[in-house]
Amino acid sequence: MSKNETETISRVENLSLIVERVYNMPQQLVWDAWTKPEHVSLWWGYRGVPLYVCNVDLRQGGSYRYVQKEEDGTEYPFIGNYLEVDTPNRLVYTQIFDVEPFNEHESVTYDTFEEIEEEKTKLTSRTEFKSAEALQGALDTGMEQGAIDSMERFAKHLEKI
Repeated sequence: MSKNETETISRVENLSLIVERVYNMPQQLVWDAWTKPEHVSLWWGYRGVPLYVCNVDLRQGGSYRYVQKEEDGTEYPFIGNYLEVDTPNRLVYTQIFDVEPFNEHESVTYDTFEEIEEEKTKLTSRTEFKSAEALQGALDTGMEQGAIDSMERFAKHLEKI
């Protein structure tokens, strides 16, 4: 077992999907790998589908656009705006799966990076939806598994840097 192998935990609570994991890495390194496009493009997304667009303007009021692309050409675009950037502690941003009819449902994600011991960081990602229907729609598209997959790939990426 490598030094980063821990369990990724997910749960639905009220109108939120919460995914968390502890990484045996310093908080600043976890933050950088989570937010910088040169890292994000290597781990983000669902089922290992490549992220071929990764635009990030990481500042309050800035925006991002991620697009995954399947071998058959199917694209999965995600867009959003940064509402809060508190390096290296907290990141708050909107998220829209930019495909009809899902692009009608904007969610807000709260990522917290908590140093729980020296060289150990707990990352909690809580995505809040405006309605039970929006949450269920996201779950039906595979969002929970996609978030878990991303956390798993993120752990593997951290091992390489």
